[in-house]
Amino acid sequence: MRALRPDVLERVTLLGAHCDDLAIGAGGTLLTLCQSRPGLQIDALVLTGGGTPREAEEHAALQAFCPGAELKLTVLDLPDGRIPAHWELAKTAVEQLRARTEPDLVLAPHAEDAHQDHRTLAELVPTAFRDHLVLGYEIVKWDGDLGAPTVYQPLSGEVAEAKVERLLRHYPTQAGRDWFDRETFLGLARVRGVQCRARYAEAFHVNKMIVGLEA
Repeated sequence: MRALRPDVLERVTLLGAHCDDLAIGAGGTLLTLCQSRPGLQIDALVLTGGGTPREAEEHAALQAFCPGAELKLTVLDLPDGRIPAHWELAKTAVEQLRARTEPDLVLAPHAEDAHQDHRTLAELVPTAFRDHLVLGYEIVKWDGDLGAPTVYQPLSGEVAEAKVERLLRHYPTQAGRDWFDRETFLGLARVRGVQCRARYAEAFHVNKMIVGLEA
């Protein structure tokens, strides 16, 4: 399987509905990017968790997942599970982020995610980032909404293990959840690896992209 590699990748924007979404959906990809591109500029927005212990978790976690990057993280205090009811505030936050950044890549939830907060954010992203490559990450959950992604980032065994270690270390508030464990995260990464002929991988959904094949 051949890879299409971007010739320029200096700025990345991350969007998540909850603290830990970014690390679960794209933590291995972030580690891979930051290891291969020191000084990468990363702007991150999380809509919920502000003013709670989860905000401190998120700051520490993203620093660990983005080593060597110039990271700017904003965590808002919209109510968890109620983002659709706060659509105007969420849209304003996404638009304000867009106004201060010009990314080469956007990582965000995907539009078929069954969680209402994830799905609402996914619907807002293309209204602000209209001319950008947006990859929609996946988050395993009870709803059984894992689909058929079309974009894969292979992960080495070392990166896959590092992702899991950081997830379990930096999000202690999630430790009691029955799905938040090593087997879940490595299991999905192994399945996605099988689908792209790698040991492990993270998978993404893409709604629209342009391929420049001219010489």
